[in-house]
Amino acid sequence: MTTRTAIITGANAGLGFECARALLAADPAWHVVLAVRDAGRGADAVARLGLPQRCTVLELDLASLASVSRFVDTLRGAGLPPLHAVVCNAGLQVVSGTEQTEDGVEMTFGVNHLGHFALMQRLREQLARPGRVVVVSSGTHDPAKFTGMPSPNYTSAAEMAQPSEISDSSEGRRRYTTSKLCNLLFAYELDRRLGHGEQDVTVNAFDPGLMPGSGLARDYAPAGRWAWRYLFPALRVLPGVNSTRTSGRHLAALVHDPRLDGVTGAYFAGRKQMSSSKDSYDRAKALDLWETSERLVTRVSK
Repeated sequence: MTTRTAIITGANAGLGFECARALLAADPAWHVVLAVRDAGRGADAVARLGLPQRCTVLELDLASLASVSRFVDTLRGAGLPPLHAVVCNAGLQVVSGTEQTEDGVEMTFGVNHLGHFALMQRLREQLARPGRVVVVSSGTHDPAKFTGMPSPNYTSAAEMAQPSEISDSSEGRRRYTTSKLCNLLFAYELDRRLGHGEQDVTVNAFDPGLMPGSGLARDYAPAGRWAWRYLFPALRVLPGVNSTRTSGRHLAALVHDPRLDGVTGAYFAGRKQMSSSKDSYDRAKALDLWETSERLVTRVSK
């Protein structure tokens, strides 16, 4: 019998799917909500997981704040066990131009950060204690690490939400790495606002490492997509390069592992707790991001 619910965004494929698989296998008490854009693909994922009685598919499009609101309202009436964990996993990388969300926000920032921000703002009242929130970031947020990606450039959240047109794909990749920095800034600020564990809710961030073959390169040119799918998997022999299944197990552990009870405001690369980038601890940037995000969400909800 399930007694606890975990929401995993983007759980129909890749890292989110493997996190769901690992969580279901680790503890029979967990019921998993697959929060996905396409309910049909979500149903296919449930079939592959093989435990339909412990899974619920709910539609969630992080590029639409109205969809976020509908998701939370539907969840409230779904009759599921108490919500004890939220995994903010879904993400994308737009490199072929500038796209906007339904609410007029740049797509990478809107999905990777703002949609999850709005989701957690609505879910905080529903989160049972003890609760865990895990925000999936990336090692690409840290310019001190060689990742092959452009270093993030956080100027202001307002500029990220409404940037100028990009001239090449490198700027699109920079928007991605900056959004991953936003994930850290958001996680640490949420942890501060929840009293750094005093409210019996922990908030941690996670770097899954490089995961060749995942869907992150779907907006790349054909040659780049081919290399990502067929050549890059050979790099899994190197440190920090993982399969989605390995990273999914590590991510699920941040939800269920009792050894992490009370651990909060931390950054994990796989199973290893470590420091994130210098900018990720910048409180001024965190406040700018939080306050701008609140204004954006409030503006749309009116």
